[in-house]
Amino acid sequence: MAEAAPNIVQAPPDAANAGRHDLPAWLVSDLRSDHAGEMGAVMIYRGILAVSRQPEVIRFAQHHLATEQLHLEQISALISRRQRTRLLPLWRIMGWLTGALPALFGAASVFATIDAVETFVDRHYQEQISRLDPEGRFATVRKVLVSCQADEIAHRDEARQLAPRRRGALLGLWGIIVAGGSAAAVWAARRI
Repeated sequence: MAEAAPNIVQAPPDAANAGRHDLPAWLVSDLRSDHAGEMGAVMIYRGILAVSRQPEVIRFAQHHLATEQLHLEQISALISRRQRTRLLPLWRIMGWLTGALPALFGAASVFATIDAVETFVDRHYQEQISRLDPEGRFATVRKVLVSCQADEIAHRDEARQLAPRRRGALLGLWGIIVAGGSAAAVWAARRI
């Protein structure tokens, strides 16, 4: 049996893509960060639902939680358990806190948080999508990422529409922290 090239990761037998192709190491790394991000998103909405008592926020979170759970299932089907980040327990906690803490302060904080997260996620997915040929070897992966990105943009836009037009300095600072935390999480998930 021939050895795979050093930068190629054999598709795991328990992944949905196992029989179709090998995944390059860079793509496994991207998908690992996507999986971690979708897990974090699920936990953000669970954190919001655990704390918020505002009907508008609860409806928003319930609706988007269902979408994020679907994204998590789709990304999970692309990589095996052993290819996922070992930091998932931390992502669960941090995601939950990223939802619960702003929910303590009300709807404006929740919507500002979702806006910041989804703005980051839109760019993150676009970077990955741009590397994948729509007709190429990983067209199926690209299709999943394009679909997820479209949903994340819709989440961001809805949060922006529901948020107050003017944000105070604290919400602006919170948005910077959330975006920075998201970038750090992607960096770590790609490597660990």
